[in-house]
Amino acid sequence: MRAGPTGFHDVRETNLGVVLRAVRTLAPCSRAAVAAATGLNKTTVSSLVADLIARGLLRETGESAERRVGRPGVMLALDDLTIAAIGVEVNVDYLSVVAVDLLERGLVTRHIAFDARAAGPDACARRIVEAVQSVATSPALRSRTLIGLSVAVPGLVDAPNGVVTRAPNLAWRGTPLRSRLEQLMEQAGSAPMPVLVDNDANLGAVAEYRGGHLARTGDLVYITGEVGIGAGVLMNGELLRGSAGFAGEIGHVRMVEDGPPCGCGRRGCLEALAGIEAILRAALPDRFPAGALTRADLADLVDTAVERASAGDPVTVEALHTAGAWLGRGAATLVNLVNPGVVVLGGYFVPLAPWLLPACRPAVREFSFAPDAGGCVVETSALGLSAAAQGGAAAMIDAMESGRLPLPPPQESGVAAADEGAS
Repeated sequence: MRAGPTGFHDVRETNLGVVLRAVRTLAPCSRAAVAAATGLNKTTVSSLVADLIARGLLRETGESAERRVGRPGVMLALDDLTIAAIGVEVNVDYLSVVAVDLLERGLVTRHIAFDARAAGPDACARRIVEAVQSVATSPALRSRTLIGLSVAVPGLVDAPNGVVTRAPNLAWRGTPLRSRLEQLMEQAGSAPMPVLVDNDANLGAVAEYRGGHLARTGDLVYITGEVGIGAGVLMNGELLRGSAGFAGEIGHVRMVEDGPPCGCGRRGCLEALAGIEAILRAALPDRFPAGALTRADLADLVDTAVERASAGDPVTVEALHTAGAWLGRGAATLVNLVNPGVVVLGGYFVPLAPWLLPACRPAVREFSFAPDAGGCVVETSALGLSAAAQGGAAAMIDAMESGRLPLPPPQESGVAAADEGAS
């Protein structure tokens, strides 16, 4: 929000967000219903609704069928045809790009094979801008106003400043990603838009909360299943960030004193025991290439592990069982600390879940202090490899509604007028 004393403009911008969120919850609904839900008077609501219609955020859907005395109310709904938000997830072996409308329904989803670790941060930033430009000019988005871009990165992120502080699996350190993206978009002639950079697990948790199969579970942990392991933690629907924004790095909690080396430089971390690279090394000793994974290796090797586990290969099944037990111990640490209602496993953990979960769930119960793990259940994500990108796009919508991003300006034509006295 703007600094300094709160003025009329700030109050009105806040109230526009209040009305927009009320319509999201109640739609289809009348102006009278919005006034009753928000505590604003009807005249104010009518003025705010007219403004939101002019900005392409609300639309009228016709008269209510409800029988009532007097003039029937004109129903309102979110306008899903005028704006879009874009989310991008950067990972070791791919970029995911997702664009959503105001209802957070997917408009475009692209999964791009890209070796981000080998490319380095500058080449990766250029590839992100190219991907965003391609999506922005696609038929599904060409006529829409883009309200912002969110980028998810696996590592420590100083979100307020858009700096990737440390991403071991990408070999990035102190990367000013937001400012570089803004610079590149300006050089490419793209229309300026707000840019958010955040941790991938945080945005995965946002995606699960806003659109996953367990949506609106307020106390939720999302554990990434990529080369790295991180956790996005929601408490009462709000991200738990910590004093510097680095909360949730469960992958770098030491599980054993003298375990295998981890990408962070330490030994015995959860990621070194149950990260996807560690799993594949143990599950496919004859297929694993020398050195680090490349983008071509990872997805193919996960498919091979699934095939072998499905066929009952004892080496593969045992490796997955062992990794599942370590995941359960790691998840139990979070259960003991924050007592979530659900832990969601995402990314490449999802196709491997039939062999991970039978060991993971008992370990959560065994190593949790509370009886029955405090009621926590372990589930798998239904959002696929684009969860963090979806969460990023949804986070831009939420930021706009809550006043952290500016609302789009009124459209130049087709402005709908609202009757000040409409009920």
